[in-house]
Amino acid sequence: MQIHSREPDPAVQDRTGPAPEGTERPPRGDLPPSGPPAGPGSVTDEEPGLDAAGGPPPSEDAHTTAIRELEDRWRRALADLDNLRKRHARELERERTAERSRTAAAFLPVLDNLELALAHAGADSGAIVEGVRAVRDQAVNVLELLGYPRHAETGIAFDPARHEVVAVVEDPDAEPGTVVEVLRPGYGAGERQLRPAAVTVAKRE
Repeated sequence: MQIHSREPDPAVQDRTGPAPEGTERPPRGDLPPSGPPAGPGSVTDEEPGLDAAGGPPPSEDAHTTAIRELEDRWRRALADLDNLRKRHARELERERTAERSRTAAAFLPVLDNLELALAHAGADSGAIVEGVRAVRDQAVNVLELLGYPRHAETGIAFDPARHEVVAVVEDPDAEPGTVVEVLRPGYGAGERQLRPAAVTVAKRE
């Protein structure tokens, strides 16, 4: 009877022990090859420390420098704004002082003429009255030049924006709702009105 020899099973040989000296162990098909994977797209192709944009991430010193620059700009802007406010306040006060000086200077001739009228108080009374009337007209002209014209008209329709009713009177010769008498003249008009005229108005029927 002839007996055929069988080759040993590699798996059985691995379980039974190491291969004899001088022989090579055949590779196993059920295990992946050892060693790192190669080829494009592998983990070894990526370099550590790169952000999504492909450049190095900004350092903490760069952020600190940028913040300090922004704070410095903010402080300079605040200082410029404060200087502008102070300069505007000085210019406004200077303009107010100049305007007061111009207004006071416009009334100096009126005061001079009043002084002359008082100096001649012992003279003819008619001349004194004419002198005082001339001074009054001069003062009215000064106010008109300053933008505040005088209005003391009678017989016109009552205007609540220009007139202040002191009394309502019955006057058969006057139209109802018209100004009969001006008790105190008004000066200016609209937004530049110093005061309204105090008047009496004809009664409406």
